[in-house]
Amino acid sequence: MNERSLKVGSNEMELVDFRILKQEESGEVYEGIYGINVSKVREIIRVPDLTELPGTPNFIEGIFDLRSVVIPVVNLAKWMGITPPESVEKTSRVIITEFNNILIGFVVHEAKRIRRINWNDIEPATFISGSGSKEGSKITGVTKIEDDNVLLILDLESVVQDLGLYKPDIEDIPMELEHFAGLALVLDDSSTARKIVKDALQKMGFNVVEANDGEEGLEKLDELYEIYGSTLSGELKIIISDVEMPRMDGFHFAAIVKEDARFNKIPIVFNSSISDSFSESRGKKAGGEAYLVKFKASSFYDEVARVVRAHMK
Repeated sequence: MNERSLKVGSNEMELVDFRILKQEESGEVYEGIYGINVSKVREIIRVPDLTELPGTPNFIEGIFDLRSVVIPVVNLAKWMGITPPESVEKTSRVIITEFNNILIGFVVHEAKRIRRINWNDIEPATFISGSGSKEGSKITGVTKIEDDNVLLILDLESVVQDLGLYKPDIEDIPMELEHFAGLALVLDDSSTARKIVKDALQKMGFNVVEANDGEEGLEKLDELYEIYGSTLSGELKIIISDVEMPRMDGFHFAAIVKEDARFNKIPIVFNSSISDSFSESRGKKAGGEAYLVKFKASSFYDEVARVVRAHMK
């Protein structure tokens, strides 16, 4: 599955719309509507025969072999603490995802369709993230769909990180770390991801300016231009941008920056959990000098140093 029909810089994404069903005590069934970026979906299959793993939490259903690759499977309803109706066994599917260069399956109760949505129609889920629920803290964005329903974009890689199935490599610091001076702009809607990138850049000697998404990133660039004027491209050595962000994604942000004579000489490096080769190609078409998969420290330091050195020539 992929986004090959999407234009670079269009500020659109495609989501797999899937459902999690909850059996209420009254007998009514509540349908939760969720989405995940198509770029992170390898395929959708029927629930396979699974080998249980002793000693693991009950929401880890087990593992199975998919074309010689062993894949762990997480039951999202169990992780959320939801009791589903018995009928879900007939419609349940496993969404095989790939992000941060790892493969993981998620059991959902129904995989509905693919939706194309503009990032501008996706709002940050600040009112949900403070709800105290497990899934509430892992919702990165919300958008209205038909019949006044709301689709929630679930941050599955954050779920996986919490489960201990993936840990970002933030300790692998090169022995001889090259140091620089000047500013770096970091765009990411995840405060955790921003902190990891900020800490890495500060170790390299940069002063870091932060933004939550592409729209705020453009605002920060305007503010910096007010301060530095035409010398900004010499002061701002690099922009590190996530791809998936509410309001304006990284590709659209980069396309706008590269069309603006004030900023188009400033190098952009994409830093994303999306690990498919097509997204890397889209990043280059959008004007990125490099595309990194979150988060391997040694690769990050090496690529940032390479891009900054080239920019300074």
